[in-house]
Amino acid sequence: MIEARNISKSFGDKQILKDVSVRFDPGKTNLIIGQSGSGKTVLMKCVIGLLEIDKGEVDYDGRIYSSMKIKEKRKIRQELGMLFQGGALFDSLTVQENVMFPLNMFTKQSPKEKADRVNFCLERVNLENANMLMPSELSGGMIKRVAIARAISLNPKYLFCDEPNSGLDPKTADRIDKLIAEITKEFNMTTVVNTHDMNSVLNIGDKIAYIHDGNLWWEGSKSDVMNSSNRELNDFIFSTELTKRLK
Repeated sequence: MIEARNISKSFGDKQILKDVSVRFDPGKTNLIIGQSGSGKTVLMKCVIGLLEIDKGEVDYDGRIYSSMKIKEKRKIRQELGMLFQGGALFDSLTVQENVMFPLNMFTKQSPKEKADRVNFCLERVNLENANMLMPSELSGGMIKRVAIARAISLNPKYLFCDEPNSGLDPKTADRIDKLIAEITKEFNMTTVVNTHDMNSVLNIGDKIAYIHDGNLWWEGSKSDVMNSSNRELNDFIFSTELTKRLK
């Protein structure tokens, strides 16, 4: 479980997050949604530690991550998996080398142990035998699946996904959603997904946090979101762009 408690963050005179408190539960896909500029990306970066918070604390299963020194944070960072927007594969490395990258950086496993782990992760995302392909040979959906394989290579307790469906067609996006939901439950990870995609909200939103103007404005599940009486949430859901995605 991850808890963000009373998080505030400003850049200069502009306050982006305003005393935000939210809990992300294990074994569930926890979605952060909101309009561009609402603060949802800043919230994720604060939780991961990419940004220093001005006020509040971030708690990973009883460990106050936000108060730790850099060396102390290293252990928790090894428990984090990250799926970056666009996949962020290394273009000069093969699929196998991309997935093995965190293992080389953070473990002392033997070459065989690393190879076995890479094969397991690639099989889990249905990319067995893709080891020697280069990123330039992959489709958009395959790139995301390799990125997921890399994100779970260290068997993380916590998985963060930044706009995982960005740039994908609806059918491929649904496959990525399903895969994220499956591995979340299979490995009992605490998964946090930052998304604009209402299809993701309705398909895999076990828990949803709606950020509006730097505030936590609404919380609920996918079964609650379409029946909410929250005006700002409804404006977000039924905006022209998102309504097209629901058709």
